[in-house]
Amino acid sequence: MYIGEYTYSIDVKRRMAVPAKFRKELSTGAILTCGIDNCLALYSIKAWEVVAEKLQNLTSARGEARGFARVFLSNATDVAFDKLGRILIPDRLTKYAHLKKNVVILGLGNRIEVWDKKTWDDYKAKTEAQVGSMAERLEELGI
Repeated sequence: MYIGEYTYSIDVKRRMAVPAKFRKELSTGAILTCGIDNCLALYSIKAWEVVAEKLQNLTSARGEARGFARVFLSNATDVAFDKLGRILIPDRLTKYAHLKKNVVILGLGNRIEVWDKKTWDDYKAKTEAQVGSMAERLEELGI
């Protein structure tokens, strides 16, 4: 399980280090794709297979399901770690997430998200201000 928040940098060749504590589970391979809210999502192969299967089983009759699956699956790419624990982020994904030099890496259970630092800081401040009302709604769902 991935947890925590870490700040890293992307070098001029679009390489980014991944926290060492996450690399063990990703050592057999990883998939990087578009995330929600203009971030990137990094999955272990095992977690990716579960997510991809669910997306493939969505009904193609619904436009939203088709669109989401197309963007999510077509932008997915295999990533490998170099000797320094870095992955190469494809240009199209760098542009999608508006990644600059400083990024934030979030451990979110079954996946890792990669955010541009400023975008994350803005999102986090806005979301933290709503945590109380979010918690009330989650309680209604039994969480």
